[in-house]
Amino acid sequence: MGGRYFKVEVDLNTKTSLRILIAMDSFKGSATSLEVATYVKAGVLTVQADAQVTIVPVADGGEGTAEALVTGLGGRFEWATVRDPLGKPVTAKYGILPGNQAVIEMAAASGLTLIADCDRDPFKTSTFGTGQLILAALERGVRQLFVGVGGSATHDGGVGMAQALGVSFRDQYGREIGPGAAGIAELDSIDFEGLDPRLREVEITVLTDVNNPLCGGTGAARIFGMQKGASPEDLGKLDHILSHLADVVDQSTGKDFSNTPGAGAAGGLGFGLLAFCGSKIEPGVETILDLVRMDEHLKMADCVITGEGRMDNQSLYGKAPVGIAARAKKYGLPVIAIVGSREISLDEASKAGIDLVLEFVNELVSLKQAMENTPTLAQLAGEDAIKAYLLSFISRLSGEI
Repeated sequence: MGGRYFKVEVDLNTKTSLRILIAMDSFKGSATSLEVATYVKAGVLTVQADAQVTIVPVADGGEGTAEALVTGLGGRFEWATVRDPLGKPVTAKYGILPGNQAVIEMAAASGLTLIADCDRDPFKTSTFGTGQLILAALERGVRQLFVGVGGSATHDGGVGMAQALGVSFRDQYGREIGPGAAGIAELDSIDFEGLDPRLREVEITVLTDVNNPLCGGTGAARIFGMQKGASPEDLGKLDHILSHLADVVDQSTGKDFSNTPGAGAAGGLGFGLLAFCGSKIEPGVETILDLVRMDEHLKMADCVITGEGRMDNQSLYGKAPVGIAARAKKYGLPVIAIVGSREISLDEASKAGIDLVLEFVNELVSLKQAMENTPTLAQLAGEDAIKAYLLSFISRLSGEI
């Protein structure tokens, strides 16, 4: 049963003033969380014009994290010129939130989308720009900083970020090492003396949807290295380099963060934020749902529409739609997921609390076509979602369910 081809004819006047909560994750490459939710809302209102529709953008620590928190908490965006993964200038935005808080996405400065596929090289790419974004937030006087760490182009263990914040990483000759994993291979010592003292006054929370350690079979290199441009032959080298970094950090601080869940996020940036900034790592989706007061919105809803671009096995572990569904079920709410495509079965979705999955992509619509036509397809899926809910509601009233 997929997307625009699921059509139900019902009496649209059966129930008025429906309260519909739309909480979509972004559709990567085609629409932000807020954009896709707006398209779905248009579809809902096409069918049920008097529905009360509330949009709450959500994310899991990756793309859309800043938008979700800025929108949900009534913040604002600021911009800073920083270095991209290869050291070129790029304008990156970050969010200023109420209560001396801020949120940054490392991908805004150090993300895969900032460089061409042919330029991906984990031995060269650096998180220096992410450190510059942190500095920009410090200049605003923030006391709590949330860092979303999805979508990175880097594999430097957060060393570039720390260099931007004043930490010195030296080779055996006392020279500052170069960017990327290639530089870390030459690392001999770390000097924390120049670390920005304002970091001691700031609580930094790393938001991620992965629990990978820094090294080993499930570490940053072997799980995520190839998407950053590594060849299969490079993975062992990259893993060894991050292991070397962890050893030097341990020698310098007496602390080993390499096995902390999430240390391997964003090419080891999770590790770097722990080791150099005293951060803590939290599950992205749960923290974001708490911050945007999702439970308060759920208490006022009759039905929840959620979704993401691709629903697969990873969706079952730490992704926004499943996190939302779990909370919705505490209040006995039906949950409909609108997705670009899915790999999990409807039974798996049901066990995760999702009652219906509507897809854009099927035998008649390719992935490319779906991405190009997301506004129209999302609106049509919104129409189908509200019709499905109305049909279920009428069936319950008549005693059929």
